[in-house]
Order: sequence, then C-alpha cells, then structure tokens
Amino acid sequence: MKFARLGPVGQEQPAVIAPDAHGVEQHFSLAPLTTDINGVFLAGGGIERTREALRNRTLPVMETDGVRLGSPISRPGAVVGIGMNYAAHAAESGSAPPEVPVVFLKPANTVCGPFDAAPIPPSSEKFDWEVELAVVIGKEASYLASAEDAADCIAGYAVANDLSERDYQLPGAAGQWTKGKSLPASTPLGPWLVPADELDGGRLRLRSWVNGEPRQDSNTSDLIFDAPTLVHHLSQYMLLEPGDVIITGTPAGVALSGRFPYLQPGDVLEAEIEGLGRQRQEFYRAVPASSQLTSAEGRLA
Repeated sequence: MKFARLGPVGQEQPAVIAPDAHGVEQHFSLAPLTTDINGVFLAGGGIERTREALRNRTLPVMETDGVRLGSPISRPGAVVGIGMNYAAHAAESGSAPPEVPVVFLKPANTVCGPFDAAPIPPSSEKFDWEVELAVVIGKEASYLASAEDAADCIAGYAVANDLSERDYQLPGAAGQWTKGKSLPASTPLGPWLVPADELDGGRLRLRSWVNGEPRQDSNTSDLIFDAPTLVHHLSQYMLLEPGDVIITGTPAGVALSGRFPYLQPGDVLEAEIEGLGRQRQEFYRAVPASSQLTSAEGRLA
C-alpha cells in the first residue's frame, strides 16, 4: 500500500496505490475518507481506515494518465534535517562522525513533488544533491521515554532529496546551514508514502544518479542514528506533530566530496530508495526577478 497525491500544484487529490480485486495495481481515490494526506489524516487512523476501505472495495479508481504526482504528504508543519548521519559522508565532508545527531530545520515551503523541475539559484555555483530516507510522523511526539516509544510515532517513510547550496551553507564562522538548505523546491519528496509497518526502514538500499551516472549507493542500515533514535532524540528538544517530516541524512557520494561536479542547468538527477520508489528532477537556472523586465518600456514580460 502506497499513499500519493495527484494533481496540479495546490490542487492535489489524495490516493492510495494498491492491488484491485484481480491483483492489478490501481490508484484509488481517498476522497471518501479525507480531503488530503496530512497530519489530521495520519493521527486520525487514516492508514487503518484506508486498509479497511480497500478490503471492503469502497474506494473508486482514479484516472492518472498525464496527471502530476505531488509530494505524498501536504505541507508539513516542520521539516527537520539531520546532518552527517552516515560515517562515510561525514568523512567526505571533512568531519568526524557525530556523537549526537546534528539537527537543522528547513522551511516547509521547500517541499515539492518528486518529478517537479528543480531551480538552481541565480548565483549558485555549488548546488548539490542528497538522497535521504524521509520519516513522516503519525502521532504527537514529546519527551518520549525510549526509542521503542518513538518507533510507534512513525507513520511511514518516503524518498527525499535535500538539495543544498554549499557556498551558502558552509563558509563563515557561524556555519550558515539555514541559507544553504532553505531554497525554493529544495526538498523533493516522494513519489509515495509507505506505512512503517509494511517495510523495514532500517534496511533499505538508497541510491542516486546524475545524468544516468551512479553517485550514491548505500543502505539505511549504515545510519549512525536510526529513525526511532532520531525521533526519540528530537522529542527531547521539540514537539513533533503528525505530518512533520524528518530527513535522516545522506550517504557518501555528493559533489561536496570533490569527486563529482556540482549540478548544472540541464542535469537530470534521480534518487531511489528500495521499496519507496524513484524520483527525478531536471534542473534549470532560476531567473532573478529583475530579469523579468524585458520590454524596452520596462514592463513585465
């Protein structure tokens, strides 16, 4: 069972992908159950209600030809990033493996669809990719007592790409991670949200490619801090709410390593996690707002 949202930006419709009565995978509309896949849906037993509706064959089939696939969850309240959570990536970044999780926040408005075109900032020279396991919270998590309690707060998993501008992120004594991690459409999410009880989030192969050439190839078993540990840790410092997203860190093989060139307009990036699907972005150069004044009279084009 895979949850998805289909339609134009801002008009996505909730769906579940599952076998029909003949064993053929179909997209079924969740409109009889919810208006969206969000924290309210997850906290209200939406996953189990969906399973029941599929058993009872009460969900209508959706037409999907040519329909855009959006993020599998609507805009979260928080996107929490974890840095250097694979030892090899920490090493290629010039850092020792962390003894406690490295935490940063991304604006929720960075979340976009898994196949949406991806803008490179106008002045960017070091735009980088990061395939990551995304954890979606299903129930409120605050001051949890254990990682076991934290595991019960995980609704499911998805593919994420934490697009990062390294020149904005790293130089300077203050370490401006927020600047390098907050750019528009810099958190492609999806294609699907898969319930946590339908796969082992701690043993999933994750890979990335640029223009068809392999870049990253690792496994979530190599995470320094696994998903339940991260949820437990974060709950000591912040309130995690249903629908919030944690992106758990990226393995070695990014451009920051010096082994590969940074992303350029026209490049195509693919990111895949076993059981969670593959996403694809084609990159283009964002145009400064002032450049939209193109006519001789200075009117907006």
